[in-house]
Amino acid sequence: MIFDCDGVLVDSERVYCRVDREVFAEVGAEFTEAEMAELFVGVSHTRLTALVEERAGRRLAPDWQHPFRPRYEEALDAELTVVEGITEVLDALDVPFCLASNGSPESIRANLTRTGLLDRFEGRVFSARHVPHPKPAPDLFLHAAATMGVPPERCAVVEDSPYGVQAARAAGMRAFGYCGGLTRADRLMGPDTVVFDDMRELVGLLVS
Repeated sequence: MIFDCDGVLVDSERVYCRVDREVFAEVGAEFTEAEMAELFVGVSHTRLTALVEERAGRRLAPDWQHPFRPRYEEALDAELTVVEGITEVLDALDVPFCLASNGSPESIRANLTRTGLLDRFEGRVFSARHVPHPKPAPDLFLHAAATMGVPPERCAVVEDSPYGVQAARAAGMRAFGYCGGLTRADRLMGPDTVVFDDMRELVGLLVS
């Protein structure tokens, strides 16, 4: 079982999108709330920067987000929680599970620590930095499966973004698209994908 992090384990997408929108506006890139949810949920940092540069009409410095980092940290410290129902799911699982995220190892670890989930995933955290290509490429999920010693066809992936479910399909894995966050259900639908909106339903869906 492979879990995404943001929006699946921790309810961070709402926090990121709100702060991102403020930060992007300050560098000259205005986005609506609807655009934030559609364009940025699950996106890699490289793709995020490209979208902001396109909207701003200029190139940004490689470390352009660094001055804003304290703003993100303050918001996450104050607001971050687990996704409702995820601890019950983790308690009920009787199969090996891990985490595979487009986020950086540092941000993943910080958010798991903030929400008390770190011990559940220690030693089984995989970041896009570990592979040549982030989601929607299948590299990250294939790397996670290989490291866990499980064939791709026996893996299930829980994702909340189109990039994630596309990566799962490309890896030959069964996808579960969680639409209880910011992503609309129709953007997660597709072959070999079960879409659901209540995380507590996941264990039952796995055996159905």
